[in-house]
Amino acid sequence: MTAHAPPDRTARPRRRALFLVNPHARNGGASIDAVRALLGAGMDLVDLTWPDGRTLPHVIRTRAREVDLVILGGGDGTLNSAASALFDTQLPLGVLPLGTANDFARTLGVPADLAAAARLILDGHPVPIDLGEVNGHPFLNVASIGFSADLARDLTQEAKRRFGVVGYGIVAARLLLQSRLFTAFIEHDGQVETVRTLQVSVGNGRYYGGGMTVEQSARADDGALDFYSLEVDHWWRLLALLPSLRRGTQGQWDDVRAFRTTKVVVRTKRPRPVNTDGELVTFTPAYFSIRPGAIRVYAPAAPAALLPLPSTSSPEGAS
Repeated sequence: MTAHAPPDRTARPRRRALFLVNPHARNGGASIDAVRALLGAGMDLVDLTWPDGRTLPHVIRTRAREVDLVILGGGDGTLNSAASALFDTQLPLGVLPLGTANDFARTLGVPADLAAAARLILDGHPVPIDLGEVNGHPFLNVASIGFSADLARDLTQEAKRRFGVVGYGIVAARLLLQSRLFTAFIEHDGQVETVRTLQVSVGNGRYYGGGMTVEQSARADDGALDFYSLEVDHWWRLLALLPSLRRGTQGQWDDVRAFRTTKVVVRTKRPRPVNTDGELVTFTPAYFSIRPGAIRVYAPAAPAALLPLPSTSSPEGAS
């Protein structure tokens, strides 16, 4: 009688994934045939042509009962457009970073290498991630009012495709010379503060804007929003702040107001656009809140970006 090996009780059932790649992302035109084949060897792919961005949530919702997860190839804007449908369906998300900056993938520790990102989806497990929300619109990285919103308005898709992250700097330098402070009324934790500011930012994750850092200890799973306001007198002061903005230590400067909260309201004298993950989606007054553990994303079991960084006692050149 021939002996048979016992069945592997730990083997994962073959999953079915909704597979969508945004051809308009900066690297969306790159060949992903090898990645598609790698994923297809381990799961069944429902491989769809990219829909219009406004109908992406509808596609996810209507296909939700057919699949076990969603795999999206694109940048932060692509992921942002899918966030509401991922929340509604509770389908886990696999990320293939194909955008200009891929700040959300960086926050979670998702590899920039597409084959490695695919293997993470195949072999990893989804982790719960928070969603920020402003006036009913979800955001993954950061929402901002002021300078960054002006940058999002002026940074065209063509500039992103041609210049990549460098495009942020080219447009930012031009806008910086034209920027003016505006008055904002900030309501949070039982108080109202009136400020003159160049920009207010409210972060859910850690990275945004091509490598800027909301706050050095911010995590996408900490159940909190990280707020800062750049209350600088001159444009050259922002240049001095730039190293701290990249490290996430800007809150230690005297002319930067920073705090952590779960709800904040920003009002302005006239309506100003609000930028979420690079897209202008609403106007002030802006009501910000956090949805803890709202969606699940395939990420490393203990990605470095989800762990708090050691704090520094004082920034270089702070005043």
